[in-house]
Amino acid sequence: MTTVVDRGAPAPEKTENRRRGSHALRWWVLAVLGVAQLMVVLDATVVNIALPAAQQDLGFSDGDRQWVVTGYALAFGSLLLLGGRLSDLFGRRNTFIIGLIGFAGASAVGGAATSFEMLVAARVGQGVFGALLAPAALSLLTVTFTEPSERAKAFGIFGAVAGAGGAIGLLLGGMLTEWASWRWVMFVNLAFAAVALVGAVLLLAKHVITERPKLDIPGTLVVTAALFGIVYGFSHAESTSWTNPVTLGFLIGGAVLLAVFVWLETKVANPLLPLRIVLDRTRGGSFLTVFVMGIGMFAIFLFLTYYMQLSMGYSPIKTGLAFLPMVAGMVVSSTTVPSLLLPKVGPKIVVAGGFLVAAAGMAWLTQIGLDSGYVTHILPALVLMGLGLGGAMSTAFQGATAGVRHEDAGVASAMINTSQQVGGSIGTALLSTIAASAATDYLSSHQPGPMAVAQAQIESYTTSFWWATAIFVAGAVITAFLMPNTVPAPSEGEPVLAH
Repeated sequence: MTTVVDRGAPAPEKTENRRRGSHALRWWVLAVLGVAQLMVVLDATVVNIALPAAQQDLGFSDGDRQWVVTGYALAFGSLLLLGGRLSDLFGRRNTFIIGLIGFAGASAVGGAATSFEMLVAARVGQGVFGALLAPAALSLLTVTFTEPSERAKAFGIFGAVAGAGGAIGLLLGGMLTEWASWRWVMFVNLAFAAVALVGAVLLLAKHVITERPKLDIPGTLVVTAALFGIVYGFSHAESTSWTNPVTLGFLIGGAVLLAVFVWLETKVANPLLPLRIVLDRTRGGSFLTVFVMGIGMFAIFLFLTYYMQLSMGYSPIKTGLAFLPMVAGMVVSSTTVPSLLLPKVGPKIVVAGGFLVAAAGMAWLTQIGLDSGYVTHILPALVLMGLGLGGAMSTAFQGATAGVRHEDAGVASAMINTSQQVGGSIGTALLSTIAASAATDYLSSHQPGPMAVAQAQIESYTTSFWWATAIFVAGAVITAFLMPNTVPAPSEGEPVLAH
């Protein structure tokens, strides 16, 4: 249970009253952190819906369009570990507030963009400050809720926000683009940031530095370059090919630098990422869970969006509304599984079972066709995937920070965001390539015509759904072997509430 720093020796009844106040305020802290997390997660999908409108307004090419997405992914993915460690060294409250202000400022620049370059620069800025904000939010949650039952409930709610944010982004992006302007998908972040900023200033305690912070400069430089190379390599593969020299160069270079980083972390006195964080089986299994989800969930959001808009003729808003049953499934499982099921069956069963339920939902989607109905072919699949992924994700978020020292909470939190981001980059490139190959193969063996083109699109979607099904099944098998079946221990708490 989190305590408030006490100055002096008040009467016992005053101490008890203060504890009750602290207890109540913690749930307000969760609300603040949830708003900030939702803002970051929304940004991954809300901008995608608005891209065609932004492209028409600012007049940039189809080739340039990917940089609006890639610019954010490169900055966010490559700087997350540094952002997590900075929150450990200089205070989670300070880092959280700086991240909020910076993210809001970059969003304002993006909303007011008058050129393609200005928009991409704003997206890179969002990525930089998002890399500060996301780990700080999760690490604040980690050190605030240490009592097991409350921890399970808090991580369940936070996991629901993280999992459902992408689908909510599709709906919000469609509404803002259709009813207002593409610029409002950027401006809306100012409202989220303002709410979270007021809450952070009022509720979170100021950080007191007791020793001089030390940063692992060599490790920071090497891992930033490694993650940049890996994320860029996969992004480049999507727009070119896997055998392209630039793609291979960045992927191989990134992998080599990642190996160098691991070696460095065993040698330096103050490592950026202490290897004890990832070598623990509960935490390692949790990072892997989020990584696999990042790969597979891409197929849900991207290809199902394409199918509903291009094949079924849905508007952006109707497409977003169609994803809401998945959001509901995620919210239900995220908020009930950690407190009701996890203590009884353990994380191994919860995560592996969640993957299998999600795989069943994904397999259901492989039956879609040109004349499929939403209620029969899409709705049951979305509900299954929401229930499966919500329970597994909230459990993984809790396990990823299980038993960490408070001085490592930030970088442990950054690892889960990094796992999700790199997994998403791999999913983007891998499944897009597979889908394109399936469509090409179908067209090469059928008489050309409008029906053949339409059916080729269906083939590309269903092929990607089969691959995502296999990825989720593989995730279930790997986590069943790797993850121990003991309930994740809470991390060390520390005072985070303002007086």
